[in-house]
Amino acid sequence: MTHAGGGPHRIQWTLAGVLLLVLALWLATAPFAGLAPTVFALRAPSLQGTGTLAIGVMSVAMVLATRPVFFEPWLGGLDRMYRLHKWLGISALVFSIAHWLWVEAPKWMTELGWLVRPARAARVPSTEPEPALQALLHGLRDPAEGLGEWAFYALVLLIVLALWKRFPYRRFFQTHRLLPLVYLVLVFHAVVLTSDGSWAQPVGIAMGLLMAAGSVAALVVLFGGVGRSRQAIAVIDAIGLPAGAGVLEVVVHLKSRWAGHDAGQFAFVRFDASEGAHPFTIISPWTGDGRLVFLIKGLGDYTRQLPTLLRTGDLLRVEGPYGRFNFASDKPRQIWVGGGIGIAPFIARLQELALRPDGKTIDLFYTTTEPRNGTVARLTAAAQAAGAKLHVLVETVEGRLDADRLCATVPEWHSADVWFCGPAGFGKALRHDLLAKGLAGRDFHQELFELR
Repeated sequence: MTHAGGGPHRIQWTLAGVLLLVLALWLATAPFAGLAPTVFALRAPSLQGTGTLAIGVMSVAMVLATRPVFFEPWLGGLDRMYRLHKWLGISALVFSIAHWLWVEAPKWMTELGWLVRPARAARVPSTEPEPALQALLHGLRDPAEGLGEWAFYALVLLIVLALWKRFPYRRFFQTHRLLPLVYLVLVFHAVVLTSDGSWAQPVGIAMGLLMAAGSVAALVVLFGGVGRSRQAIAVIDAIGLPAGAGVLEVVVHLKSRWAGHDAGQFAFVRFDASEGAHPFTIISPWTGDGRLVFLIKGLGDYTRQLPTLLRTGDLLRVEGPYGRFNFASDKPRQIWVGGGIGIAPFIARLQELALRPDGKTIDLFYTTTEPRNGTVARLTAAAQAAGAKLHVLVETVEGRLDADRLCATVPEWHSADVWFCGPAGFGKALRHDLLAKGLAGRDFHQELFELR
């Protein structure tokens, strides 16, 4: 069993690896050999290079959009997979813009009189007939260029909307589902316009495989097949507000097969087909009785409305489990830090330890700006049952937890690993300071999940 340790480095290494592999394969074709250092001479190979990089990273991003659990052990969980998906999308945007600029910028500079377009060499017609497939592709060049340009504009718009956090989640869900269609148009553009000689080279073979995998993934997304084998139907058994206003507890009972889950894992829950699925941590341990409990904080327009929208007896769809925030380590001691709703995976683990102790010494820090008696009482009881030591910090009174306070509270921190779930900035600062004190990077485990 692996865990989500080691920080974000695997995301960076994987992203760099994908980019360097595609770049190296393309450069191995010696695209600039013998060319004069002029804009028009460099234009054709630069178009091929930026286009290859753009469609390459888009293909990998499209595969990751299907939520393939196969990659979770390497990347450290679906939260990191989505982070990689995001950065692949940003990289695709950058390379696509560079590709577009290589198309348009020389035209602009020529119109401004900065460049003189060289005379085109006369084309000597071939006396041998073209193979049928090659002739077909050559005949599609004009529509491929036109469709590719419009697909580029759509790609820029959709990625910008996806990155804009204020864009409503429901609209994000609806518009993001158009990206697979845009991707398929760009695959058509790339296949038609790739030079004939490239397909027999390693870069052409690799890109063919990537685009084939990406196209299959795009069709899976378009036809609603993402996570279908991991979905279950459930009915709502109970709804409550145990932690006060803004935090909803939903108890569901599964009506179809569920593979079970570990404490700290999450599931995608779809209450409303038009809204799409949202990820929520499962706060109940798996006992085989089909019962799942979710703790949901109203962070957006939709989740804030859930207390008035949901009713007992409602059917919903649950997909999962996902994630590697599973508390697996060889350390004798663990330090847990839960910020706000980030306390959810720790509630699940406390309940699991009450049933099946693992012998580790545990210190749980719960930091909040809005202490509620219900939450603290629940945590106190769960910690006592699990044999864990609970530390509650009210940030508005005591300030934010930092590395100095944590290490002073737990002098034996050198023998522990740290598990953090909460605001990303808080986790980043805490990790930085603990590593500066000597904590190994692999011993800081942070839930990074952000769907956008």
